[in-house]
Amino acid sequence: MNSSHLNISNELPPPSGKCVRDTSITQVVFPCLYTLLFAVGITLNCLAAWIFFRIPNSTTFVIYQKNVVVADLLMTVTILIKTISDSGLGSWQLKVFVCRYSAVVFYMTMYISIILLGLISLDRYLKITKPFGRAFIHNTTFGKVFTVLIWTLMFFITALPNMILTNKTPSASLKKCSSLKGPLGLKWHEAVNYLCQIIFWTVLALMAICYTFISKKVYESYKNSRSNDKTATRKTKARVFIVVAVFCICFAPFHFTRVPYTLSQTGTLSNCRAQNILYVAKESTLWLSATNTCLDPLIYIFLCKVFRKKLFDTLRLKSKTVQTTQTWTNAEETPM
Repeated sequence: MNSSHLNISNELPPPSGKCVRDTSITQVVFPCLYTLLFAVGITLNCLAAWIFFRIPNSTTFVIYQKNVVVADLLMTVTILIKTISDSGLGSWQLKVFVCRYSAVVFYMTMYISIILLGLISLDRYLKITKPFGRAFIHNTTFGKVFTVLIWTLMFFITALPNMILTNKTPSASLKKCSSLKGPLGLKWHEAVNYLCQIIFWTVLALMAICYTFISKKVYESYKNSRSNDKTATRKTKARVFIVVAVFCICFAPFHFTRVPYTLSQTGTLSNCRAQNILYVAKESTLWLSATNTCLDPLIYIFLCKVFRKKLFDTLRLKSKTVQTTQTWTNAEETPM
């Protein structure tokens, strides 16, 4: 007998034709991690929202960040729902709700945040490299219209069809969200996943280009001014690359995992052991992606001067005056 037949439960689907998913880790470990994430995320994002919405929409930079706050708040709410469902504290109907609606909103807001971070990078690039230019992307009306367009397109392309096509009759034995999708639903789910991959890698490439030129501009500015303040130089460089670092740490691992996991969900990959490994890997990197809801408010503090000033005023703290180059002054805010 071939050795592969000795471990049927791991290598091949069970007689029913379905692969039994091992959820022991995701029912204990991840709910605890998500609970911590929710507590920190809801606190920081509520504070960020309270401060940001007392700031007028004077620049596209502020408009984009306000939209990031909204996306992060929505994602944080879905994290709570996911935690209750995964831990087994909710009914099986809650699991159905997560599959049809909550999880869809989670992913939609994640990619809206990714797109907005790309727009912020482009906005900062134009402000730093062409401080006196009047690019249409700096127009606040453009910022408002474009963000509405982003929300609308992402809802009607990624969210609404997945909600509608998750249309199979559920049961109390529901284990996988993909079991609620018909053939068209699985194909649409796969297509949306590839679209989201394109969005992520396009934004990553855009950010890499923008921040390469921004760092070059910063270096030239210090060189021309013959600045001897090495501490300020190091701080500026750290600020330039903090968003790229957070972006890569939070989102890159998940996107390396998502394509093979999607193939396992749509039937392209039938090996049961591989499906379970990919499931755990997906859940682990998904949690890492969700930590972005906690890191974004910290980025606002370090990189948005208006937000930082409002926060210090709110907490009745005195903000320290930091000398910057004329480049940053022209940008009106510390670049992102």
